[in-house]
Amino acid sequence: MRLPTIQGIIKRRILVNFRAEPNAIQRILPSQFRPKLHNGNAIAGICLIRLEQMRPLYAPEFVGLASENAAHRIAVLWDDGETGETREGVYINRRDTDSFINAAVGGTLFPGEHHKAHFDIEESESEINFAMQSNDQEVSVEIKGKIEDALPETSVFSSLAEASNFFEAGSLGFSVTRDAHSLDGVTLHTKEWKVAPLKISFVRSSVYDDKNVFSKGEIQFDHALIMQNIKHEWHNAPSFELK
Repeated sequence: MRLPTIQGIIKRRILVNFRAEPNAIQRILPSQFRPKLHNGNAIAGICLIRLEQMRPLYAPEFVGLASENAAHRIAVLWDDGETGETREGVYINRRDTDSFINAAVGGTLFPGEHHKAHFDIEESESEINFAMQSNDQEVSVEIKGKIEDALPETSVFSSLAEASNFFEAGSLGFSVTRDAHSLDGVTLHTKEWKVAPLKISFVRSSVYDDKNVFSKGEIQFDHALIMQNIKHEWHNAPSFELK
């Protein structure tokens, strides 16, 4: 059983994006997925999102909940088993949250299992210092950033519009579960899609910095984007069955 459609506000969503060697990313993907490439690069990242007023569709705002969340994800393609068409979305191999409720019902009432974590955040209208440490000590993230007008010149994306279009298309996500043969599906519907560049002065992810997974030069920070104050809904999607 899953909860009905969930609605709320994306108070702040940061997409911290990395470019990577496709073969390095393929090693950590289920075999049915392949990396979605941009200018020959696989794109992995972290979605750092503060959700507010989260509640079932049509429920009043005052019953809504707030939470900080982090998801390590990879842009992927796969072939639909029924139609043969190529589809796209994101593969999410780790979710973390400061919400006891998200951790308790993730993977059951709501798609995607969540690990409990501590978040330490300082932010203003234009800057953010963000740190997260999971309670199981498996995953940590730290970034420092400031809202800017343009992407870094080193980015594999030539413009903000190009980057925005790439990530807007990845609204369908499949998350790792305790069931090794199935991934939970969920689709994000935003009432509007508007991103701004976030200039990163420091970034660290224990997942992408792991030398046992990625050799030197196989993955590098590319750019970050930020969304703020966006009405949205989460819709259940069918599970993805793994071979």
